[in-house]
Order: sequence, then structure tokens, then C-alpha cells
Amino acid sequence: MALRRMFNLILNEAIKIFHQLSTYIMLTLLIGSVIAAGFIFKYNGQTSYANEDWKTQLTQQNKDLEKVLKKQNENDALEKVLSQTPTGGVELKDVIEQDIKTNHYRIDHNLPPTEGRTLWGSVTQTSGLIPLVSLLSIIISAGIVAGEFISGTIKLLLIRPIKRWKVLLSKYMTVLLFAFGGLLILFSTSFLVGGLFYGFSGANQPYLSYINGRVTEVNMVGHIFTTYAYACVSLLMMVTFAFMISTVFRNNAMAVGTSLFLLFTGDVLVSLLSKYSWVKYVLFANTDLTQYLRGAPLVEGMTMKFSLLVLTVYFVFFLATSWIFFSRRDVRE
Repeated sequence: MALRRMFNLILNEAIKIFHQLSTYIMLTLLIGSVIAAGFIFKYNGQTSYANEDWKTQLTQQNKDLEKVLKKQNENDALEKVLSQTPTGGVELKDVIEQDIKTNHYRIDHNLPPTEGRTLWGSVTQTSGLIPLVSLLSIIISAGIVAGEFISGTIKLLLIRPIKRWKVLLSKYMTVLLFAFGGLLILFSTSFLVGGLFYGFSGANQPYLSYINGRVTEVNMVGHIFTTYAYACVSLLMMVTFAFMISTVFRNNAMAVGTSLFLLFTGDVLVSLLSKYSWVKYVLFANTDLTQYLRGAPLVEGMTMKFSLLVLTVYFVFFLATSWIFFSRRDVRE
């Protein structure tokens, strides 16, 4: 009974969202952006491996990479310059060696590259539009509570015999479902656009992962899912932040403005403050969990467990603040 009531609440919130013309405009913008990106990737002169010469191309690429490695080992001046780059000279060597081994594996196992003008290359490249999904979700999150107070419909909602925390939870769950739906639309549209441009023949092609010096085949869909999952950390935190601002201040514009400002400048601010050890406690220093996959944490000593703990603290704080203010709010104000 309780689950059915919660389902009805979520359904009611979803109906409110999709009764707004702006929702359809935003989803159209998302789909249009994927299609536009597909055309750009196809006609911008990007490397294409969808021909019979890809083995020759990779063989030549390996020869060029091997020359770079040789020069790097023989030229002390080049080594010094590389050591001053963000990746570091040693790490750059590892990346080059990884590329060489991966290319050899593709040639030996007849696996054309997924980068460039291919089905999965298109899907991977358009995953860069996940911040757009974040933006749309933030707009929905910022208005789902504040809009009720602005229009006065919150009074009609809270006079029903339903506990306030259930009302708030249903709104938050609706926002998360909208965000998940946006990601699903992004992936589906990217897959279809990539298939139409480059064909679906490579849909079963694996992703080549490089682990402990060995090239390993990984399910491509699983790899794409992992890419989306890491990108969604920032999405989840910023949507929850916007939800909190919307609930506390009942101001749609403030919630959208503040959240979008932090979404697009948070990483820059953290980078500028990276010389201070206390920056590791800042939210945006922990949203990029791929820093641990690269072996290059923002602050020395940071770990995956530490970042997950910091994210959990922020997440609980955002939701707890939303609940406290919403449960104590006098709707007669």
C-alpha cells in the first residue's frame, strides 16, 4: 500500500513536469545536440578506421610512437620538458607503451579501433554531452519545490493526509528519474545516430582495457555504462544541491543560477586551490573519481574511499537540510 502511494506521488510529479512545454523543449534540445554532434564528428575530418587499411594505419602509428619513446630515452632535454607536464614524463611513457600494446593486440586479433568514425566512437564522443543532461536536470530540480511555493499549489499538496517527508521524497525521486531518463535518451540517440552514420556491424565489438600491463577485452556496453556512472557523480551531487537550494530558499532562479555556476566553475576553482591541502574536503575535488583510475589524485594522499566518504557527507547534508526546512516550513507564509 505504501509503495503504491509513493508510486502515485511520483507519477503525479512526473505528470506536472511533462505538462510543461519547457520540458519538451529541453528534451528536444538534448536530442538535437546529439544529432548535431554526430554530424560534426562525421564531417570534421576525423580519422576513419572503417576501411581495409586500418591495420596499416596502426602499424605506422606504432612506428611513430616507438620513435617518440626512443627519442625520449636518448634526449635528456626532452625528458626534462616532459617531466614538467601535468602527466609527468614517466606517466607519458606508460601511455605510449599502452597505445603500442593495444594497437598490436588489435592487429593480432583483427579488432578495428572504436575511436574515430565508428558506432562506438560516436557514442563515446557524445558522452561528453552528459553535462547538458545535468543542466536540464538541475533546472527541473530547482523548480520542483520552489515552483509549488511560488504558485501557491503547495498548500493543496500538503493538506492531503500524506506525511511531508513522503511528498519531498517523491519530488526528489522524480528528479532522479528525469535525470536517468535524460541519460537513457542521450545513450539511445547516440547509438542510433552512430549506427545510421557508420552502421551497426560493430555493435558487438569489445572495448580494450589496459590493466597491469596487459590488454584485456571488456564488454563495450559495460565500459560505456562505467563511463556514464563516473560522469553521473557530479550530476547527482549538483541535482541534489539544486534541490536543497530550491527547498530552503523557495527561489527557482537562485537554485538554477547557483547550481549552474558551481557546475561549470567548480573544477576550475578547485584546480586553482589545489596547492592547499584543505581543498581535498571541497565537494568538487572529489566528484571526479576517474582521478584514481589515472593514478593522479588532486591532492597527494587522497583515495577513492576518502572521496566516497566526503561525497556521502555532502549528500546526506544536502538531503537533511532539505528535509528539515521542508518539514518545518509554514505554508501559510
